Amino acid sequence: MRQIVLDTETTGLDPKEGHRIIEIGCVEVVDRRLTRNSFHQYIQPDREIDAEAIEVHGITNEFLADKPRFAEVAESFVRFVAGAELIIHNAPFDVGFLDHEFRRWRPDAPCVADLCAVTDTLAMARRLHPGQRNGLDALCKRYSVDNSHRELHGALLDAEILADVYLAMTGGQVALHLGSESREEDGGGSGVVHRGRIDLGRPSLRVVRADDVALEAHARRLSAIQSACSDGCLWLKDA
Repeated sequence: MRQIVLDTETTGLDPKEGHRIIEIGCVEVVDRRLTRNSFHQYIQPDREIDAEAIEVHGITNEFLADKPRFAEVAESFVRFVAGAELIIHNAPFDVGFLDHEFRRWRPDAPCVADLCAVTDTLAMARRLHPGQRNGLDALCKRYSVDNSHRELHGALLDAEILADVYLAMTGGQVALHLGSESREEDGGGSGVVHRGRIDLGRPSLRVVRADDVALEAHARRLSAIQSACSDGCLWLKDA
């Protein structure tokens, strides 16, 4: 299973008011293992960035002056995410901006739902921890994910942190931290990034999937529980 953990930074809060994406950061997870592949791109938005937004992410108009526009990177972004499951914190925000950029790119462009399934980790966290703070920093504290290097928001950094949080929330291995990082291009953050996130001192994680025999035995066990319990089988109720 291929998943892409994604985050964006923007000029403001609402694409309906003409706000644009200025940074996209993605990290790849395959079979619950972080790989060496990422997508990171700063984008020239052709508009001013709100002062409040600059306070959040620190990205200035001057920094973006020589960066490519969304139309110049759209095809490479689509190739990177197509067919994957997107993991996004507060997904409606990022998906709304991405769909807005796709429509500006070309009239026949796909929307995010045409390309990917989407999982919203904020909605997931609210189900798991109702009534509690479920922002990314709060989840890092709850799941003991190190975010001490996160002084400002950044799309790639936040995607990396969210990947660790998502694996912890869903019961996965989170001890695969970035050691070194080498990019195909300079520190301006353009194109695909190949990252050394695997702890080479550990063996490869093995993914074991149930075969037909195991699935049949599981179904028989659930059926027996259903028959034996007056309230039925909890797992079958959610099926």
